[in-house]
Amino acid sequence: MALSARNRLAGTVESVEKEGLMAEVAIEVADGQTVTAVITSNSAERLGLEEGAEVDAVVKATEVMVENQ
Repeated sequence: MALSARNRLAGTVESVEKEGLMAEVAIEVADGQTVTAVITSNSAERLGLEEGAEVDAVVKATEVMVENQ
């Protein structure tokens, strides 16, 4: 499937925690950083997501907020 999103982070699934209709997927990307996504449990099953799977975290957002620390 081709996507227009250019922000792709290759990584490995660290965990998939399903609770009811939703699933939280943690993906380890470059330099040991973790990206977490919340998707439907149905999507997690359809994609066959499980610990150790090689995936891409695709980021497509209309807004990014920046906070001064």
